[in-house]
Amino acid sequence: MSAEILTIGHSNHTAERFLELLAGAGISLLVDVRSIPHSRWVPHFSRPRLEALLGEAGIAYEFQGDALGGRPARPELFRDGVADYERMAAEPEFRAGLARVRAAAAERRLALMCAERDPLDCHRALLVGRALAETGATVTHILADGAQEPQAALEERLLRLAGHDTPDLLAPREARLDAAYRARARRGAFRVMS
Repeated sequence: MSAEILTIGHSNHTAERFLELLAGAGISLLVDVRSIPHSRWVPHFSRPRLEALLGEAGIAYEFQGDALGGRPARPELFRDGVADYERMAAEPEFRAGLARVRAAAAERRLALMCAERDPLDCHRALLVGRALAETGATVTHILADGAQEPQAALEERLLRLAGHDTPDLLAPREARLDAAYRARARRGAFRVMS
């Protein structure tokens, strides 16, 4: 049986609402995949306050933003100033991070957390969720209203939004999906400011 891994965006939720979403999904471990675990807009999601908040709720916290974050430190992981998710996904550190998440998911019900409300606007789905699904993990995204969207449904939504949802004999689904992921990632990935 494949590991089940959930994701969530902290967005601008109150601390109470965020804990409700985690409790509703039965989460016992939150894995922070933000490269920089800080929020100036929603300070209760900065790492020290978040760890304390989760601890009080009986939820463990683990930081994995160094391996699974969306802001690479090395310049060769950018293309034209934009984080290149395909290059990042091939990195040994990233693959090791995926393995750690899968191992933890075999022991506990966990959610990967980043900032964005919609998983289609976040590397947690476009990079990490995609890569985990490719390893056989079952990936599901907790939405702001508490509903859950499986990675496969997210991919169908991505294809629709990109205008690639119509079958095409010359462009198989996998090629259309790759193009849709690439375009969406280019739009939302971290950019180096010049």
